[in-house]
This record gives sequence, structure tokens and C-alpha cells, in this order.
Amino acid sequence: MRTTVRAVPIVEAIHVMAIAVVFGTILVVDLRLLGVRDTKRPYTQVSRELLVWTWAAFVVAAVTGAMMFAANAMTYYQNTPFRLKLLAIAAAGLNMLVFHFVTGRNVDEWDTERTAPAGGRVAGALSILIWTTVIVLGRWIGFTKGYDFSIPEEVDLDALGSGIDVLLDFGDALPSGAPPSDAAP
Repeated sequence: MRTTVRAVPIVEAIHVMAIAVVFGTILVVDLRLLGVRDTKRPYTQVSRELLVWTWAAFVVAAVTGAMMFAANAMTYYQNTPFRLKLLAIAAAGLNMLVFHFVTGRNVDEWDTERTAPAGGRVAGALSILIWTTVIVLGRWIGFTKGYDFSIPEEVDLDALGSGIDVLLDFGDALPSGAPPSDAAP
């Protein structure tokens, strides 16, 4: 990740797409719990069809997230939005476990009902709120992690073509570790 200019945007794009799948599939399941979507289908059917995609995308997001973290661990570790994002992901996991072991334990009683019982609706609403928070914090990280425009010596800049000279000149003009003065917060 630190020795190639191409790796970071590719891994980051895969990470963002995986998070989109995680959130999108969870959102449909949560909306079913709230009685807003797929109310004619049993909850167990909706969750069975979608959660396999959720877990696959979550694994991809976790692997790509770990790759980005490993490349700049100290910067991420010291970043407050990053830490809050990890706490929000843990809260999402806790919410899922409570739902599974409390409300989900009696799913046969309410599976075909239009809405889940109160505990299921609360879990669905909390899930939407928590995952939205994860996404907001994830975006926030990119604006608060600091800027390091130095390029490791091992990076092959010839592969990028002549347009890289403009970028290098821009990077050299900035003070190390500081964003441009007119950069958005």
C-alpha cells in the first residue's frame, strides 16, 4: 500500500463499494423489521436472502480496511473519527447480537407479521442509525487524518506518465503534514 500510487485508490474504492453493499442489504432487512419494505414476505426469507451478501461484503470491507490501516497505522490510530467508527461498528455488532438472542429467538411468532415486535423495530431503527454513523465517520476520517504528500523512494512514478510532474510540484509547494490553506475543512 505504501509503495505504489495505484493501490490506495483501488483498495479504497473496493472498501467503499463493500460498505455500500453492507449498508444496502442491512437497510432492506431493517426496513422489513420496521414494516416499511417487503412486508408480504416473511422476515426470515428476507434476511436469509440478503444477509449472506452482507457478510461477504463485510469481510471484503474488513480486509480492505485493514490494508488501509496497516499502511498508516499510527495516523489512523490517533484519529478520533477512526476510533469512533470502530466503536460504532462494535455497537452495530452488539445491536445485532441483542436482536438475535432476544427478539430473534421468537421469530416464528412474528415472522409473517407486517412489523416485528417493538424490540425488533428498535433494533432495526438503531441499526440504520448506527450504520449511517459508520458511513459518516468513515468519510470524516479522510478529512481529519492529516496530509503527508511525501512519496516513498520505492514508488515507480514512471508508470504514471508525465502528468505526475504537476502533482509532485503541487506536493512540494505544501508544508509537510499541512493541508493547503484554502482546503475545505
